[in-house]
Amino acid sequence: MDSNIVVVIPTYNEKDNIVRLIEEINLLKLPIDILIVDDNSPDGTGDLVASAKKTKPNLNIIHRKRKEGLGPAYIEAFRYILNKKNYDYVVQMDADFSHDPKDIPRLLEAIEGCGVVVGSRYTKGGKVSDTWNRLRKFISKSGNLYARCITGLRVNDCTAGFKCYRKGALESLDLNRMFLNGYGFQVQILYELKKNNCTLCEIPIFFDDRRRGTSKMTFNIVLEAFFSLALMRLKEKFFA
Repeated sequence: MDSNIVVVIPTYNEKDNIVRLIEEINLLKLPIDILIVDDNSPDGTGDLVASAKKTKPNLNIIHRKRKEGLGPAYIEAFRYILNKKNYDYVVQMDADFSHDPKDIPRLLEAIEGCGVVVGSRYTKGGKVSDTWNRLRKFISKSGNLYARCITGLRVNDCTAGFKCYRKGALESLDLNRMFLNGYGFQVQILYELKKNNCTLCEIPIFFDDRRRGTSKMTFNIVLEAFFSLALMRLKEKFFA
């Protein structure tokens, strides 16, 4: 069966998770291709995926030359996908099992009538892991409140990394305008889709802690998101 769904997974030092994640996605028995975007992981993640590709025809990988962050990785993946004619739906998710592959069918079911569906921690029924401490919960919820205030988005989880897009929604974007990284990128893409009159929907998910490996979340990433969203609106106001 030809695949009309592609799952995009950016990676950097995810050797302990990525092969198992690929296996669990394939267990869904859906017409899914998997596209890994690896930022030249020093731990050999890219080599593991390249090896797995030999026995998995639905698996592809983009090897990037250096670590540039989440935003540029997704932009390169979206450009690759938009040049393909067979995809109707694009799912994005993290490589660390914080997003449950078993929720992919729920995203695909909810996409009917929407341009993008957000797997949300903060809509009714959503939840985060009990292992999160109070500070992490405060930073996450405060960041989402700030993002909604800056952008006017009516999405409870603006910084979510688990989404499903219609290909047409991505085609409506000017990817050259997408200059933010990390959590800022997650907000910016929703903001640009909203401006294009794209219908944004949410479904509740359980967001778990990573199973293996080291978290990429640092205080500097939080600060970057805070200032980059303000910069985005200033650029729009004065240099549009």
